[in-house]
Amino acid sequence: MSITRRSLMIGAAAVPLVSTIRYAGAQTAEFNYKYANNLPLSHPMNTRAQEAVDAIREETGGRVAIQIFPNNQLGADTDMLSQVRSGGVEFFTLSPLILSTLVANASISGIGFAFPSYDQVWPAMDGDLGAYVRGEIEKANLVVMDKIWDNGFRQITSSVGPINTAEDLKGFKIRVPVSPLWTSMFTAFESAPASINFAEVYSALQTGIVDGQENPLAIISTAKLYEVQKYCSMTNHMWDGFWFLANKRAWEAMPEDLREVVAKHINEAAVNERADVADLNATLMDDLKSNGMEINEPQADSFRQKLADGGFYAEWKEKYGEDAWAILEKAVGTKLG
Repeated sequence: MSITRRSLMIGAAAVPLVSTIRYAGAQTAEFNYKYANNLPLSHPMNTRAQEAVDAIREETGGRVAIQIFPNNQLGADTDMLSQVRSGGVEFFTLSPLILSTLVANASISGIGFAFPSYDQVWPAMDGDLGAYVRGEIEKANLVVMDKIWDNGFRQITSSVGPINTAEDLKGFKIRVPVSPLWTSMFTAFESAPASINFAEVYSALQTGIVDGQENPLAIISTAKLYEVQKYCSMTNHMWDGFWFLANKRAWEAMPEDLREVVAKHINEAAVNERADVADLNATLMDDLKSNGMEINEPQADSFRQKLADGGFYAEWKEKYGEDAWAILEKAVGTKLG
């Protein structure tokens, strides 16, 4: 599958029509499940999820039909987390950093400036670090798939100027997701972080409630944040992904052979989506520039030093615990703080 800039920019307005057409016969299925997420229909996660849904329906002989609700159609992240726990939706993808509002140690993979590159990310998340986090998620009575999907390294956008050093973040009004780790990190930078659900980000930037936000390039592009932001600073300050979660009762209602089919296709889609995001990132900087954004590439040194000096790493090492922190440091190949 190739992702073009044209397909990336497909409007969210097409979503209800697509959903109606693709799932007109869903009522004939034995298991009719809903999958909710917060990303535009054109994002690689939804493209690959649709492929997985189609493959699941075919391989199960129509017994399992999953309808996709993208772009916060069923509510903001915190709403949908409640829904997947209660069974209002059966599947949901969520950043581990936001999931930490329920599963405290889920956010350990998002520690600021922990991962230098993808060379460390995938061995960690497919290895001991990912296994540790999945174990923590399961304690919260949720089912989680083996493979985490990619959201990407996060970058900072701004309407007031580029971010070149940690000093530029002092007093900077920045939107952050509803997660203690994000708030803690930007507080250490002496910024003014505001926790806002993603569904409200565009309007918050447009009206000047915040000066900027931080997200991976694919989201900056698909959400058209370049329309309300002038600068994009390639800080790579956190790596972020999406855990594919399932309501435990709904999951266990399916026979084991169907669960195996569903898990297989979802995990395959996750790996394919990782490659899509990598391909997309190779072209997105040019796309954002063509849409009027100014891009700069700061060095990590001043940011990492500011976090260490402000006690950020020490604080989170204590919160996560020695054992969890040791798994993280082994995965990233360096001592943090």
